[in-house]
Amino acid sequence: MIIPPSEDHIDVTVVRDVAVLTLDRPDKLNALTVAMRLRLAALVRELGTGETVRGIVLTGRGRAFSAGEDLKQAPTTEAEVHEAFESFHDVTRAILQTRVPVVAAVNGIAVGGASEITLCCDARIGTPTTEYFQPENARGLTISNATSLLLRRLVGNHAMRMVLGSPRVPSAEALRIGLLDEVVEPDQLLERAVDTVHAWTPEGNTTALHLALLRPLVAEVEAAFEREDHAAHEAWASGLLTAGVAGFWTNKETTS
Repeated sequence: MIIPPSEDHIDVTVVRDVAVLTLDRPDKLNALTVAMRLRLAALVRELGTGETVRGIVLTGRGRAFSAGEDLKQAPTTEAEVHEAFESFHDVTRAILQTRVPVVAAVNGIAVGGASEITLCCDARIGTPTTEYFQPENARGLTISNATSLLLRRLVGNHAMRMVLGSPRVPSAEALRIGLLDEVVEPDQLLERAVDTVHAWTPEGNTTALHLALLRPLVAEVEAAFEREDHAAHEAWASGLLTAGVAGFWTNKETTS
């Protein structure tokens, strides 16, 4: 199988019949642009049919899984707010529509929208350096990717403190509350993710049918997207989003 080369910072390899999609922008901590999200959704749809690979692993290059949305390309108009949120939502749609398991191999910090992308995956495996961080509440931003549904589904009432308080959640805590399924050493992460796909796709399996049964309902996910879109537009209209992004860069310049 040949995947066309991309300039959108998504590296694609196949390991033991499992597609490994690597966010490949390590100098920017794999911060996600709209183009990267569109490419990621397209690749997941292409590879998720079950016709060419047994499953998909999503990971990051370097010391971060991903720093989330690239705030250097933050929305400057209401139309761009919609585009940004829709590109995040479509990654979630693509993953939930696959007929193969999708495993997040969370190799480092996962921030904001990138953290949220892992929530719709069928498993999340981390390392001792894995850390989750939802900073949106103090930045004038709002959650996306059906997080309003999926985070509670995984961690229950811990979702409230993760979003409103924005604590950094280290791997041990993430494992305890159900955000991670497993923690392994860094040099074992990719192999363990691929092994998980193999364990879940034995000969003569009905995995695709079970994925459809166990994943959240499409109607529930789309309703969550609609609520999150409404919240994002309110944040934009109020000026909180613009002020939050400007404040982020001011603080970054002050501390750098």
